[in-house]
Amino acid sequence: MRNVKRVIKTVFGFTLLVIGVVLLVTPGPGWVVILAGLALLAAEFLWARRLLDRLKDGAGRVLGSLRSS
Repeated sequence: MRNVKRVIKTVFGFTLLVIGVVLLVTPGPGWVVILAGLALLAAEFLWARRLLDRLKDGAGRVLGSLRSS
């Protein structure tokens, strides 16, 4: 049962990533969907956790610079 949940999370996470990339070039919330996919994958993969942390840090810096302007 544990492996089934892991496979479902992985498939759904990669599906969200692909949909998010498509939404970057079409109307829709691409980055939000990509972040959701990475959040799911971060529970299983270290590379996804690192990338998610990196994106969060970058978004924090951008928001901080916007607030100070």
